[in-house]
Amino acid sequence: MASAAEQLAANINFSAIGKSEELKKRIWFTLGALIVYRLGTYIPLPGIDPAAFEASFTGKQQGVLELFNMFAGGAVQRMAIFALNIMPYISASIIIQLLSSVLPSLEAIKKEGESGRKILNQYTRYLTVFLAIFQAYGIAIGLEGQTGVVADPGVFFRISTVLTLMGGTMFLMWLGEQITSRGIGNGSSLIIFAGIVAAFPAAIISTLELGRQGAISTALILAVIIMSVLVVAFIVFVERAQRRLLITYPKRQVGNRVYEGQTSFLPLKLNTAGVIPPIFASSLLLLPTTIASFSQAQGNTGILATITTYLGHGRPLYMVVYVALIVFFAFFYTAIVFNPTETADNLKKHGGFLPGIRPGERTAQFIDSVLVKITVLGAAYLAIICLLPELLISYAALPFYFGGTSLLIVVSVTMDTVAQVHGHLQAQQYEGLVKKAKLRGRKR
Repeated sequence: MASAAEQLAANINFSAIGKSEELKKRIWFTLGALIVYRLGTYIPLPGIDPAAFEASFTGKQQGVLELFNMFAGGAVQRMAIFALNIMPYISASIIIQLLSSVLPSLEAIKKEGESGRKILNQYTRYLTVFLAIFQAYGIAIGLEGQTGVVADPGVFFRISTVLTLMGGTMFLMWLGEQITSRGIGNGSSLIIFAGIVAAFPAAIISTLELGRQGAISTALILAVIIMSVLVVAFIVFVERAQRRLLITYPKRQVGNRVYEGQTSFLPLKLNTAGVIPPIFASSLLLLPTTIASFSQAQGNTGILATITTYLGHGRPLYMVVYVALIVFFAFFYTAIVFNPTETADNLKKHGGFLPGIRPGERTAQFIDSVLVKITVLGAAYLAIICLLPELLISYAALPFYFGGTSLLIVVSVTMDTVAQVHGHLQAQQYEGLVKKAKLRGRKR
């Protein structure tokens, strides 16, 4: 079965996009919103010296801040008003999703349909505000600890920093919702996507410049380009991979009408957890490095310095722990978001069953066993994708950090956006066919 991108390239030319007024408006709205976001990443916080902070930021290893800076498109390095980016909202969404699968009260709200979804969205917004305030206050304290960065440290600076960063996060949350409803694609994902892609030109230019100077061989640059293409193709292939379980619905009689039996499929994605395991693993693994970095800046050394030494990028211990955390979160998050027992109960209620397997508990056990097997492959795939860039950065001395997490996000968001463009164009074609059929009916 062809993907959305293949169908779009094969069946629809770009002139179809020009004919769709609604799609053009959505695309222009999305581009405009992303431009507003990018402009905000260059507006510094009030009361700080951006040049002094950038020099302090690039002068030492920053750990988890380096990861967040990549997602924020350099806003952390410039300490802009969008330094927190939309990450508090993403974190809040994940926390509410996990809690709704654990707490019976939230699980009951989740099952209420559209009204329950609105309540959970409101809880997510409240939690976003709390997380943004907490993180912004930590940033304010950290900035005051940096020499020459803050012009006038004190309570007023902390309050203004918290309000500015929290306001920036809430604005991006609102902007992402507007992109989702009035633009094309998922707004939150596109904001992170824009931040990651914004670093591409500088990374490519610096790599080519080092190649021109002889610091990096031409063969290595070509090898990286070829490997990048192969890795992207591999990600696309695996992200589309599914294990389809055949579901059979028997004959049923409604009144005097007898409906024939039907068959359908229960699709189980090979990578059910998506990009969550690498994000969680990177954040937890880089957190000790971040704390150690700030402690060393304040003259404190000891066990944190040892942690920095052994858990740095490219270290064997870092690689082993990184893979272990990815595998753990792949299984953990898959178990949270997919409930085999609930799926089996829903199939039983609607009269569906897997051929050769008894409905109910046996079906749940079979689905769970299949899910475990494909999660093993999904976890191995995530580990490979995330380790390749780490090895290149450590042993090939590439001049930029571009991890497997960001690569997964870029490819996944691109595939999702292309699929939505294809859906809009397909809907336009169907509307055109319906209009033609109505005109023909009137002429007759």
